[in-house]
Amino acid sequence: MASRIVTLSVNEREHEFIAKPGTTLLGALRDALGLTAAKRGCAQGACGSCTVLLDDQAVPSCLVPVETVDGAAVRTLEGVATADGELDEVQSAFLDDFATQCGFCTSGMIMTAQALLAENPDPTREEVVEAISGNVCRCTGYEPIVAAILDAAGRRSAARSA
Repeated sequence: MASRIVTLSVNEREHEFIAKPGTTLLGALRDALGLTAAKRGCAQGACGSCTVLLDDQAVPSCLVPVETVDGAAVRTLEGVATADGELDEVQSAFLDDFATQCGFCTSGMIMTAQALLAENPDPTREEVVEAISGNVCRCTGYEPIVAAILDAAGRRSAARSA
């Protein structure tokens, strides 16, 4: 099978690159585009460290053959902050609520939270726990992460009301 040209809109910028057969979305993001926030973890879609938004849905990018998503829109952690570097509510809440330790899971957790809050702006604790159930964190015990996502939901709600 021959390599093929793939076009993606990544963080609202068009990218075109050559993908070898079997290249995953994660591999393309990291190796072809230099976007390294999504991490290589289990390579089986079970740890969540590679989670990105694909057409606004959280997906494990290690399982997505990049040639199958030609023309899609992808958002990575690098595309969450504003152009001038201001953190969004989820990123700020993760920092303020000490929801990071080693940081390996952080990108995937934040992208999962972005998808959850886009779909459900006022989630319950149980809904947050369910949403992040596909993401593994070995450092925090999850409680600070759940608290940060709920905090971010509150911050977004307050911003909408202002």
